[in-house]
Amino acid sequence: MSASGIGRYALPVGVVGIVLLLVVPLPPALLDGLIVLSIAISVLVLLTAMYVERPLDFSIFPALLLVITLFRLGLNVASTRLVLLDGYAGDVIGAFGEFVIGGSLVVGLVIFLILTVIQFAVITNGATRVAEVGARFTLDALPGKQMAIDADLNAGLIDEDTARTRRAEVTAEADFYGAMDGASKFVKGDAIAAIIITIINLLGGFGVGVAQKGMGWGDALSTYSLLTVGDGLVSQIPALLTSVATGLIVTRATSQGDMGSDAASQLLRSTRALTIGGAAIAGLAVVPGLPKLPFLLVGGAMLALAVRARRAGSDEDEPGDDLEPAPVDPTQQLVEDMSVDPLEVVLASDLVDLVDAGAGGDLLDRVRALRRKVALEIGLVLPPVRTRDSLDLPPGSYSVVVSGVEVGRGQAPAGKVLALGDMLDGLPGVTTVEPVFGLPGKWLPVEARHQAELAGATVVDRGSVLITHLGEVVRANASRLLSREDVKGLVESVRRQHPVVVEELVPSQLSLGEVQRVLRGLLDERVPVRDLVSIFEALSLRARVSSDVDGLVEAARAGLGPAVADAFTRDGVLRVLTLDPLLEHELAEHVRPGEDGPVVQLEPGTLGRVLDALTAAVQRVDALGVEYVLVCAPGLRSALRRLVQAAVPTLAVLSYTEAGQAPRVEAVGTVTNASAVAS
Repeated sequence: MSASGIGRYALPVGVVGIVLLLVVPLPPALLDGLIVLSIAISVLVLLTAMYVERPLDFSIFPALLLVITLFRLGLNVASTRLVLLDGYAGDVIGAFGEFVIGGSLVVGLVIFLILTVIQFAVITNGATRVAEVGARFTLDALPGKQMAIDADLNAGLIDEDTARTRRAEVTAEADFYGAMDGASKFVKGDAIAAIIITIINLLGGFGVGVAQKGMGWGDALSTYSLLTVGDGLVSQIPALLTSVATGLIVTRATSQGDMGSDAASQLLRSTRALTIGGAAIAGLAVVPGLPKLPFLLVGGAMLALAVRARRAGSDEDEPGDDLEPAPVDPTQQLVEDMSVDPLEVVLASDLVDLVDAGAGGDLLDRVRALRRKVALEIGLVLPPVRTRDSLDLPPGSYSVVVSGVEVGRGQAPAGKVLALGDMLDGLPGVTTVEPVFGLPGKWLPVEARHQAELAGATVVDRGSVLITHLGEVVRANASRLLSREDVKGLVESVRRQHPVVVEELVPSQLSLGEVQRVLRGLLDERVPVRDLVSIFEALSLRARVSSDVDGLVEAARAGLGPAVADAFTRDGVLRVLTLDPLLEHELAEHVRPGEDGPVVQLEPGTLGRVLDALTAAVQRVDALGVEYVLVCAPGLRSALRRLVQAAVPTLAVLSYTEAGQAPRVEAVGTVTNASAVAS
């Protein structure tokens, strides 16, 4: 039977047996066995508390503490019954009494009282206080931790399963410390009960011996004091071990190792502290009157540990670290300095804490999570994002650089959080505009976060502001970030799973450069390129007719099918801005072939009126606060996209065929020759 199967039956039977201890007399031999079992359980609990890496790894401890305490109290009742009835409570209690008393009743009672004071006044009171403080702070921090998990989920740093797991851990931690706050009272009550039971045994046994058994005063005092001290000792030793385990659990901070490993690594980490401490202890040997040998032995041992730790640290260094570095070729160094990183995040000097893990910065982790999110959303594997600081930036600011050119700048002042909402007038802070969506906001001191949340504002930390801005910049510049090497890697990844698709297309029909232009064209129009198999299959069919890039892009869009509309569908609805039929017919009549694909050729005055009408329609629909696309006839789509790009670069253009594959289509506006009429 497994351990869980044994525990399923043993623990309930044991609890029932503990209750029987309170009413059923036990033979001395069985009592001896149960006392030894109590000591063994306490030792096991103490060692388990020392070896767990997190307090939650021993989550059963609060309930177990109640059972252990009840078990010891049941043994106290059983032993008291034997002491008062028979003057004999087994060999274990008698042996412990003889060992502690050592022939002197006064010494025995003093030692027993010292053990009781250690447990009750030092360990138990301290553990109880720590448990109370830990429970209060854990419960107070619960809402903030829950909000942090929600913020990480919204920022794309974690997925839904990870968020659910972290929420469960946070709730379990709060429940655990709340239970420990109550369970620590069991330990305190156990210590008080042990003292009272000892006094009862001593006075009651003396009275029974003299009044009922006719013993002399001296014999009664000697006999029952021995049994009382022995009974108290076999109760106090496991109680002391359990109290120490309780203190270890409630004072233990979360780490990556057990207590022994953490203590060794942290105490022996500083060779300077070991050296100074060892020298100081050894130096006390020269003080007149102090024994020299103990101080020399302990001081020498500390100095030996310092030497060993210093050698261990030097062994980890790479061989040849003391050699002078090889001279760098100036030409090679210049070439390296001239190289341009595809994507950079430049921070002002006071924002370096965002990337310093020691100071709580998690920007690098967020960037890694963003790379994964972008890859899963649009199929682009971002190049490594270089993060550096610059003295040229104003304090509290950052910039996003793509291929050496700054494409975005924002603010993330140290010690501030960004509040977004309509009710910000009464909050202290500096008014600003959110860099991605253009929302009004305020940079507030961290201390005012709770006040802002109570006012109904959405509060965002600095890292989330920066990573959201970076994500939007990446999506807007996705085509520039797709290099030829990236395309080669994507082609090879498809080749491993679908070799026939790649062999038919590259390089027999299209070169890597032509495939790159097609993928860039899709990314320019915010079409995901995750389904490379469908894209390559569509390109293979189109390339047999023509290698015109514009036609290849249209063929790839057709090959993706519903995925094109799905990229712009929100909550199952694709919201569209339509063209007036007369305007659409007029534009279609003026489509002419161009060097880079079809274009709409209109008279300057007519073109200006069309663009004004489009801009007015976009402004009208933007006021609705929804995401939408412009739809038109398939033959007009490519040319209209080039026309729209000049006035509204972020507006996506879909054909009726593509939009018709969405689950549901909703018209939100119409563009006419003279004005835009919002629906």
